[in-house]
Amino acid sequence: MPEPNRPKTNFKRTLDIAPNMGEMVKPAELIEVKGASKLTLADRRLFNQLLRHAFGPDLASENRRFEIETAELRDTHDSNDRLVQSIEALMTTVVTIERPDGSTDRVQLLGWNNLSDPKRRRGTLKYAIPPELAMLLRDSTVFAKLELEVLRSFTSKYAMALYEAVARRVRLQHVFTEHFELEDFRELLGVEPGKLKTYGNLNQYAIKPALLEVNALSDFTVTVMPQKTGRRVTGVLIGWGAKDIEGRKEAYAELQRPRVGRKARITGSVEELADGVIETL
Repeated sequence: MPEPNRPKTNFKRTLDIAPNMGEMVKPAELIEVKGASKLTLADRRLFNQLLRHAFGPDLASENRRFEIETAELRDTHDSNDRLVQSIEALMTTVVTIERPDGSTDRVQLLGWNNLSDPKRRRGTLKYAIPPELAMLLRDSTVFAKLELEVLRSFTSKYAMALYEAVARRVRLQHVFTEHFELEDFRELLGVEPGKLKTYGNLNQYAIKPALLEVNALSDFTVTVMPQKTGRRVTGVLIGWGAKDIEGRKEAYAELQRPRVGRKARITGSVEELADGVIETL
């Protein structure tokens, strides 16, 4: 018997999707939220980890609580003190999520939680997804599949945000570009209000670093073209496309290399000589 008040849909629910090994599924409702600009890269990594651990039909169950070993969170934080900072950041962040009917919900990203003695290196984190957020995700049918190794490799929160936004679009058929008003794009990247005010600064410190990492590490390519009204940049046009086999091989190979020297490698400012010595050009 179908559950009451659930809209009929021909699409599979996001929470019923089984991610492949080495990836996570993230509902679209949690990718382009408004109000999360103050979250750091570490905060965002923690949220993804907690969401991945809780992901599945049970996530939408009322009063459902989850438990994860803090050792599993070492990719996001190197100490419990910093872990607590990110937990509190998620608890105090209120995001706005737009519904298909045009209405908006305002919800917290993380609810009740209990961290075993913070002075102990090993322990557990018990936590709950806020019920209002869980109910909102219950009927989600749009999602992104994110590669865990790619997520772990980003050094910029702007790169992570751009990667997630494009990952949810790259599977669309016959759609390869999308226009964003400049303020909406700043929100998408997670740029805090009052920072990087000019397009020149936004491009130098957010867009270019994000494109550099996403294009080097993911299995798709992204472009961002400024759109002007008169002489002023008022929006951007994002374009994307899947890489060919060689491009995917190059991205995988870069993921296996150490982070040290990555920026130089992917910008082409180093050259590997025949004897294995790296020379700066």
